[in-house]
Amino acid sequence: MKQAIKYLLNLLSQLVVLPLIILSKLEEIIFSKNTELIFNMCTHIVALLPGLPGAFLRRAFYSMTLDKCSQHCHIGFGSIFSHRSTTVEKHVYIGSYTIIGSAHLGEHCLIGSRVSILSGKALHVMGDDGMWTPYSAERLSLVKLEKNVWIGEGAIIAANVGEGSMVGAGSVITTNVKPHIIITGNPARFVKNLGTDE
Repeated sequence: MKQAIKYLLNLLSQLVVLPLIILSKLEEIIFSKNTELIFNMCTHIVALLPGLPGAFLRRAFYSMTLDKCSQHCHIGFGSIFSHRSTTVEKHVYIGSYTIIGSAHLGEHCLIGSRVSILSGKALHVMGDDGMWTPYSAERLSLVKLEKNVWIGEGAIIAANVGEGSMVGAGSVITTNVKPHIIITGNPARFVKNLGTDE
């Protein structure tokens, strides 16, 4: 019974955000994935919807506009995805005010509030004229969080994080993180293994 009610609420939520879904899909069809202005406007709208209804409506919008977004996840108030090229697997929890770029979030990831997951480390490069270049979709790279990763509040993630690892609050990750370790700090440093032999 509980699953049936949740299914109906998810369906109703998709109907409520259908105008935003249609706008975003039309932009994608007309301009391919090179333009995300309308998509980003829609992400800001759904980010500000409060409470449990807001959580349902965000999930409904993203399940129809991202590459993949499970109906079994939580996306907190104020959180946005800045690119469609993102996958959210089932049982992912995303806290409030988190910004996620091009990413793959594995099953059972816990992402704290105010986390930034960047679309790699090369979004802006120094041009031949000595000036920093503006954002370009060609320089996006997918950041992958393997399953069962925990990202602490306020962390900045610009590289992959291995399965079962924990990134401490406020950490800055610029190189790939191995599986089953704790890493923390700015710059991030190894703290301990999370193996079963301990």
